[in-house]
Amino acid sequence: QVQLVESGGGLVQPGGSLRLSCAASGSGFSINVMGWYRQAPGKERELVAAISSGGSTNYADSVKGRATISRDNAKNTVYLQMNSLRPEDTAVYYCNCNAKKSFYEYIFWGQGTQVTVSS
Repeated sequence: QVQLVESGGGLVQPGGSLRLSCAASGSGFSINVMGWYRQAPGKERELVAAISSGGSTNYADSVKGRATISRDNAKNTVYLQMNSLRPEDTAVYYCNCNAKKSFYEYIFWGQGTQVTVSS
């Protein structure tokens, strides 16, 4: 198993910023892509941003220019910096990773952290 522990969520005013962190731990696993998804009430979970172990990134159109994903491979930690936050960014944010062990690939999820953008 890979455990993903998220931190950094909370209440932010519109136009504000926050940084989410997610630390992965799991013996014997090689962690490949790490990413952030979000799910707003009544909506499907959607990709926010993802980053490969080599540093290639992918962003949802809705956050391009406002979000930066980064990772520290030595710490198996991924970060999501979000700026110019909008009320529509309100959601539960989930950390996600693809991990490999032996010949198998697995997908793991964190428990989620609430981000609320409101004045």
